[in-house]
Amino acid sequence: MTKVELVKAVSAKTGIDQPTVLAALEGTIDTIMESLVERENVYLRGWGTWTLKHRAQKTARNISKNTTMLIEAHDIPYFKPCKDFMEAVAKAKK
Repeated sequence: MTKVELVKAVSAKTGIDQPTVLAALEGTIDTIMESLVERENVYLRGWGTWTLKHRAQKTARNISKNTTMLIEAHDIPYFKPCKDFMEAVAKAKK
């Protein structure tokens, strides 16, 4: 599902016009990203948690050039769905 499809679906479900839904969605995404950049976790009860995970420094190989390179330690955003969300997805698979 793309952002446009998501905006249309939310607009149809709630009856709110699409520009308003788009502004709210973009504001939500921006706020989540800003919180993670500031090292603050985001918890949405009933849906999941956004956190940062630390990746340690490691060496990797570039097979095509036959060289090794150093990948610096870094943080990556990580989403962990809540238990109810996981169960709903598991049931839908069957």
